[in-house]
Amino acid sequence: MSTFYPEKLSVEYMDGTAATEPVIPRRYTLTHSDVTGELFLNIGIHYAWDKINPLRDEVLGEWKQCGSSLCFCVYLHVDQGEFKPSVSAKRNEIFRRELPLALTAIRYGDRFLFNRYPHLDQAPIIIQFMSAYPQFARQENWGTFQRISTKK
Repeated sequence: MSTFYPEKLSVEYMDGTAATEPVIPRRYTLTHSDVTGELFLNIGIHYAWDKINPLRDEVLGEWKQCGSSLCFCVYLHVDQGEFKPSVSAKRNEIFRRELPLALTAIRYGDRFLFNRYPHLDQAPIIIQFMSAYPQFARQENWGTFQRISTKK
């Protein structure tokens, strides 16, 4: 896993979203610069589609009601069949390797929300790997933000 550097994270609240409200709807668009290593987190009631590049290597997340509690759902665009399986395999590997960093950045970037609602740290994180290839298309439970933030 890459190291998270808070000073390389820029956070922008968009369209009616503030540091602590609302929880639902609350959507996250995390993008990055391969050149500088900077991370850009947009938090809003909609995804920041205008920030997404053609490679589709962003991390999209949102809070959802899951029964009587909340869960954090993440959507990763491995492919839509536009790549050869070997390219999709590499993208899948990169997403898996960098996902703990991405989740740490989201948690840190929205820390004021987590401070106001500490129970969000115990919400399950559900990852949806989206792919045209069955070997990469899957849904997984990645634990909780509490578990991720205490992992070394």
